[in-house]
Formats: sequence, C-alpha cells, structure tokens
Amino acid sequence: MFNILVVEDDENLRKLITAVLRRNRYDVLQAKDGREALDVIEQNHVDLMICDIMLPVMDGYEVTREVRLTNKEMPILIVTARETLEDKRRGFAVGTDDYMVKPINMDEMLMRISALLRRAKITSERKITIGDAEIDMDAMTVNYKGEQMQIPKKEFFILFKLLSMPNHIFTRHALMEEIWGPDAETDERTVDVHIKRLRERLEEAKITEFEIVTVRGLGYKAVKNV
Repeated sequence: MFNILVVEDDENLRKLITAVLRRNRYDVLQAKDGREALDVIEQNHVDLMICDIMLPVMDGYEVTREVRLTNKEMPILIVTARETLEDKRRGFAVGTDDYMVKPINMDEMLMRISALLRRAKITSERKITIGDAEIDMDAMTVNYKGEQMQIPKKEFFILFKLLSMPNHIFTRHALMEEIWGPDAETDERTVDVHIKRLRERLEEAKITEFEIVTVRGLGYKAVKNV
C-alpha cells in the first residue's frame, strides 16, 4: 500500500483529501505546514506528496525545493488556488511533477495520483539514489562518486531492502524470509554476519549518505544522513 503525505493548512480540506485517499486504500500522513512536512518525510517512507503552496512557516515552493535536494524520485503534486502561468512555471521549476488548481475534483486527483505513482514505479523501483550513492538492482552494484562496488548477492539484497524503506525496522526474521526464503534452515544470526560485512564494505568505501542502524531487540533499519 502506498504512503501519501497531504500537506495542507486548511484543516477541512486536509481531512477531506485524507478521507478520499483512505477510501481508495492509500495510507495517509498529514502535515499542516511546510516544516512539519519535512519532518514527516524525514521520519517516514513517503511514496507521493500532495502539497499546497500557501502554507505557514515554509511555503509549498520551498518544501518542494528542499525535498528535491535529497529525493529526486518521489512524485509531488501541487494543489493550490494560484492558477497563473507564472505560478505553474515556478512550481515546475522547483521540482513538482504535476499541478492542480482548487477547487479540486477528487476523481481527477485520484487519476493523477495513480498516473504519478505508476510512472515513479516504472522509473525508480529498480534503482535507489541517495546523495552521491546509487544502488542499482539490475547491475547489483553500488555506485559512489564514479566508483563501482560489487557486493555479494545476499548483502546486496539486504541493503536494497533496507534502503527501499528508510527508517522502517526490519526484524531478522523478516529479512530471513525475504532474502533466504521461508524454508531456509539458516539461523537468523546469519543476518547479523551479513550486516557486519556490509557495514565494513560501506565504511571502506567511505559512503556516509546512509547507515545501517541496529534497533536493539528488534532488528535493523537504514537511516539517511542527507
């Protein structure tokens, strides 16, 4: 299920959009201003952001610009009452993918969201980019500042899985089932061994854009540092 962040200071409209999205089986996160939106993105995996322009603290242009500094792939749909060509030009210039003018037709919004998510899935599901680091599933390589690093298959799959959902905690059991298969007879501590080797490779390559964090008693998560 996709996570959609709705950034809107009008509480009634925010609740309406949220209700429509949930009825259509999307998970919804909410923010009432620009700063809160960036905090939500920092702490959660977000697949798409719907963002108003006229926001307190930090407007939608600034939010979009900040998001694009670290996330080039996440679709952004600007929803606003500002409808001049110059407003739209500025929105696309800072990195939005689509633009809707209020009052919003909810059916049209859902169609646009579906199209944005479909395009994003096609272009990014096999590749993750964080700062200067690119993790390429098809080539099974980590590319960093022009250098290509080959990683053993199991370690690569662990890395790709963790980075596909930053800040999400994966238990050892979940990683075992995902990567070794549900019938694997290997002890779950094998995950710890692979994580240790993976950390050593990342440290040797001086990759600092992200790190793998141990969550005591639970498992592991990937945390972005950019």
